[in-house]
This record gives sequence, structure tokens and C-alpha cells, in this order.
Amino acid sequence: MITVYDVIKFLHVLLAIIAVGFNATYGILLGRAAREPEHERHVLGTVKVLDDRFANPAYAGLLITGLLMVAFYWPRLTDFWVSAGVALYAVAVAVGLGVYTPLLRKQLATIETEGPSSSEYRALSRRGTVIGIFLAIVVITIVFLMVTKPEL
Repeated sequence: MITVYDVIKFLHVLLAIIAVGFNATYGILLGRAAREPEHERHVLGTVKVLDDRFANPAYAGLLITGLLMVAFYWPRLTDFWVSAGVALYAVAVAVGLGVYTPLLRKQLATIETEGPSSSEYRALSRRGTVIGIFLAIVVITIVFLMVTKPEL
């Protein structure tokens, strides 16, 4: 019999696939676009749409479904893997919304005004790559914690 917990867990995993999957495409898309500057503006805009309309809402849904599972089915928020995952989630949200999203907006504005070969755009692009790699490491660590549930 399928329980409410099963449905919430299914939604949680589905949202993780969407969020992490979309995020994983950004480096590939932007790397390819950097080799074809005439497409870079379009690809950057596509990444922004994917981030705003799919990945970020999926991350919000992950928080909701994760907290529902903890509240009703896994009462130990103090377990290492849960508390570490929540702490890393907070870091990812803070860096994602506070640094990466504004940087992406600035990249779009700069590519519009100065073009993809400008030194300002290239500097922003390098910064976006570094931040993207950092966020990927944080998110992969969260996935590892949620799957393996290590205890200290």
C-alpha cells in the first residue's frame, strides 16, 4: 500500500532530480556557448530561465517535502545527516540567491551592453564558474548525506 510518506518521499526525490539535473546542465551549456560567442547571450538567458522557473522552485519544494518528512516521519532533526543537510541547504540558498542569481543578472546586463568578449563579462563569467562549482559541491554533498545517512 502506498502511504502519504511514500508520496512525499517520491516528490522529494523527483524535486531533487529536477533541481540538481537542471543545475548540472548549466556548466555544459555555458561551456559550449563560450566557444560560440554568438550564442552566449541566448544560452545565458536560457540558464536564467531554467534557474528561475525550474531549479529554484524545485529547491523550495525540497525544503517543504524534506521538513514534512522530518516533522511527521523522521523525528530526529538532530541526526547528523539531517542537521548537516539542512545547514548545507541554508548555505546553498544563501549563496544561490544572494550571489549566483544577482551575478547571472549582471552577466546578462553586461553581455547586452558590452558583448561576450568584454573583459567585464569574462570576469563575471569566471566568477560565475567558481560560484557554480562551489554550489555543485555543496549540493552533491547534500545528496550524499541524504542517500547514505551517515552518523557520527
